Amino acid sequence: MLEVTLTIGTLVSILFFCIGGVIGWLARENVMSKQMNYHPEMFDDNGNLIPDQIIAFRFENGEELCDYDDED
Repeated sequence: MLEVTLTIGTLVSILFFCIGGVIGWLARENVMSKQMNYHPEMFDDNGNLIPDQIIAFRFENGEELCDYDDED
């Protein structure tokens, strides 16, 4: 009787683990598809996404902007 209980318990545990993995994977995909991965510069003044243009920024000489030696 103990062997049957352990076998059924093990199989049920593996089944629940697999079902939980599938449900977790589907929930993750659902959350990731609903997240907005847009930067703030891609919105207009009203908060609407600008569909026809992408704004690109290029920062040059970034080392000159942070001068940590003067803080002492």
